Amino acid sequence: MDPEILRSSFAVVERRAEFAVKYFYSHLFRHHPELRGLFPADLPQDMERQRDRLFAALTFVMDGLEDPELPRYLRDLGRDHRKYLAQPDHYAAVGASLIAAFAFVAGSAWSAEAEKAWAEAYEAITHLMLQGAWEAQHHGEPRWWDAEVVARTRHGDDLVVLTLRPRQRLTYSPGQYVSVNMPQLPCVWRPYSLANAPRADRTVDLHISRVEDGVLSTALVRQTRVGDVLRLGAPGGGLTLRTPADRPLTLIAAGTGWAPVKALLEQLDTSHEARLFLVARDIAYLYDRPAVERLRARLPRLAVTFITPAPGRPKAQATERLLTALGNRAGWTRHDVYIAGPPDLVEEVGEALPALGAPADRVFHDLLPPTGESRPRPLGAGLLDRPVPNWHNPADRATGP
Repeated sequence: MDPEILRSSFAVVERRAEFAVKYFYSHLFRHHPELRGLFPADLPQDMERQRDRLFAALTFVMDGLEDPELPRYLRDLGRDHRKYLAQPDHYAAVGASLIAAFAFVAGSAWSAEAEKAWAEAYEAITHLMLQGAWEAQHHGEPRWWDAEVVARTRHGDDLVVLTLRPRQRLTYSPGQYVSVNMPQLPCVWRPYSLANAPRADRTVDLHISRVEDGVLSTALVRQTRVGDVLRLGAPGGGLTLRTPADRPLTLIAAGTGWAPVKALLEQLDTSHEARLFLVARDIAYLYDRPAVERLRARLPRLAVTFITPAPGRPKAQATERLLTALGNRAGWTRHDVYIAGPPDLVEEVGEALPALGAPADRVFHDLLPPTGESRPRPLGAGLLDRPVPNWHNPADRATGP
């Protein structure tokens, strides 16, 4: 397959993305009506978001065609897609409809060479995804983990910490995330970070912030009760600890980005030198202070800085105050840095750190979309949906959100 042909033809299609997505779904459901049940019931009303999800996934593949990490990502994608009950013939149906949609909207810009390149690319993608699915099945991994809610702690009106006990052992590394589903909302999955290092009792914590018009987040915050059963997808993400004990580290957490950072801190031993910057849009949103104090008591070399806007100032000032605080710290050349929080903040802070002396190849974060379902986000139901890729190092890919 020719990467240049793929990219140039995709550029034409992307300019007509809305028409491409409508044609794609119409073609798919006309030729394979049995697949309609794999997609959200509100798909016709949610076409803009579906467009963004589909093209976010395709854009990632275009960006990473020559990236040596792409095959691993696609195998992980196939592993994760088992939760959608995806079968090999479903991949073939999606591919046929995708290429048909591209040919339709590209018009005279479409060529036999473009069709050949896309057919070959899709065959390669499918092969890797099915390989990942087969490996997961071969190792006895479930399509999803049923997990009972065993505790529920509210923090104000719009945030809850859920403690879940998966019925099968969930193997993961601190800093990773899982996608979450409620059986009452079929086809709706959203990513949430696991907020603790593995425990002997196998329970895991999720920090859920409700977003306006967010169907799943609202249900999780306001309706979930102890005894309910949620579904968890396969763990993913690369925000895992890779810092040796003799190297200091800086952890920056904003909002519920505190969840993966908390898990990383729980993994540290008393010899680690670390500094934590905990950012919130208002002092009332520093919702887990007791846990911070417990970690500070256990880790004698942990320095903690809380960042909020000044009283009465807009929440954006928190980022400004964070950047000022980071600029007042020294020793960045020695530190590994881990960042978690809203993508805009992660990007801004990640771009500022090298100027302070932090080595770009030691600034780690997952490029994951926000859990705010009211914003277009490349995650949800559908055979090509997935979060923006979880590269932990922004230097590992050509572009980033």
